[in-house]
Amino acid sequence: MSRTMAEVNRLLKKTAGLINDDTASPFQGEFRVGVDLGTADIQTIVLDADGNPLAGYMDWANVVRDGVVVDFFGASQIVREQVRRASAKLGIHIEHVSTSFPPGTDSRISTNVIEAAGLEVAGVIDEPSSVAKLLQLDHAAVVDIGGGTTGTAIIEQGRVVCSRDDATGGRHITLALAGHFGIPYEEAEEMKRTSKDLALCRLATPVIAKMADIVHGHIAGKKVPAIYLTGGSCALPGFLEVFAAEFPDVEVLLPSHPLYLTPLAIASYSDVLEAREVRAG
Repeated sequence: MSRTMAEVNRLLKKTAGLINDDTASPFQGEFRVGVDLGTADIQTIVLDADGNPLAGYMDWANVVRDGVVVDFFGASQIVREQVRRASAKLGIHIEHVSTSFPPGTDSRISTNVIEAAGLEVAGVIDEPSSVAKLLQLDHAAVVDIGGGTTGTAIIEQGRVVCSRDDATGGRHITLALAGHFGIPYEEAEEMKRTSKDLALCRLATPVIAKMADIVHGHIAGKKVPAIYLTGGSCALPGFLEVFAAEFPDVEVLLPSHPLYLTPLAIASYSDVLEAREVRAG
């Protein structure tokens, strides 16, 4: 049975409230950790044994491009620091983390970064498949709008039967905005992340339509009844309406904080539970 969107949104709201909060919150019990190496950001999420968020860290970073680490040292250092902060906040010692990779890329690219950060890999899964498992979907598609790609996982009878990934993602929306306004890429990226202006979505409509076209190809012949969206670019005001218009016969669902859905799912994926290390006086 799938989780309700209300349940997922509750977890996402709590996650959003914890991001980069170093307030000491000593924790007793078992926990699991996930690290999401995204094109635009790197996130580390810590959950308790029941899947409730305990800590979360995020850094905007351009160290990964389309599943390929272009700054290996930078990526491992960010992961190392995020894990250090999470450990200090909760009074725990983190040794094992789960991670992910875009469909169609080599998972070792991600696991090498984790190991370079001095951690052990508890599990590795492609990004949209992790979301499918978190949502406990029976028959649906998960579409992950990444920084450089659009990935789709098709779920039938609770199993991921197909996972594909093609170029066109949030970075292409940023390029469209930069070109229209004649501004640097970094300024356009900040505008995309923070603006509530629906006009930006209208400017990005051709790119969003391209993403929808990619997904049409991914789900062709599968008779998917619902599509679940994830990825930070989906938070652009109006994105859901533009994307859903391309699928009039399919229910399209968007969580309240799509930026944190995949990292939350990656953390939930691991079966490796660690216990708080008890230190003598």
